[in-house]
Amino acid sequence: MECIKSADFADEIMIVDSFSTDNTVELAREHTDFIVQRAYEYSASQKNWAIPQASHEWILLLDADERVSTELRKEIIALLKSPSLNDFAGYWISRSNYFMGSHLRHRGKDKVIRLFRKSKCQYEDKRVHAEIKSQGNFGFLKSKLYHNTYISFDHHIEKMNRYAWWQAEDYDKKTGRLTAYHFFIKPSWRFFKEYIWQRGFLDGIAGLTLAFIDSYSVFTRYVKVWLLRKGRR
Repeated sequence: MECIKSADFADEIMIVDSFSTDNTVELAREHTDFIVQRAYEYSASQKNWAIPQASHEWILLLDADERVSTELRKEIIALLKSPSLNDFAGYWISRSNYFMGSHLRHRGKDKVIRLFRKSKCQYEDKRVHAEIKSQGNFGFLKSKLYHNTYISFDHHIEKMNRYAWWQAEDYDKKTGRLTAYHFFIKPSWRFFKEYIWQRGFLDGIAGLTLAFIDSYSVFTRYVKVWLLRKGRR
């Protein structure tokens, strides 16, 4: 519930549940009565279904593994009171990423659009890593969003495998003949990019592990494209 608590400054808190079988809904009711449920297909589909149900124009959308930092909280509150708010359709927010209990100070830099106008924005229809598309331009916030996707090593491998299947379905449509470029060069480049270019080696074992897993996920993605084409899912 830490995700919900970090956003308790919002005028409305809406929770989207995928018919969870644990006590998630019961715990969530302690923080809001606005709980909607829908069977999970993939992230972009779920979010695009949920966004129009929010009562307000401006939405701060968080995944369960994200937390609003104290600095980001203050920045958003100030922005919502500012006349310059509507200069943009949404705002990029940098994430401070954690993996295996370690803060990834180098490899872990990325940004996402999490504050946006519901009338002007929606997620692109991709199964994995879909981003917001809009009729307008985007601004940038200075403060960070905390992101900790790691629960356990086995959970992370399971998640990587699941994402690889979804990515395979996306990439099958736009990938030509599979060659050594897909099975060797692209995975090798991913490892080099994260571990050397982005200085993941400075993040110790966590940086090495993540770079290896991410490069392996690229290899796995194209193996699964090959399997899909063979009808062997």
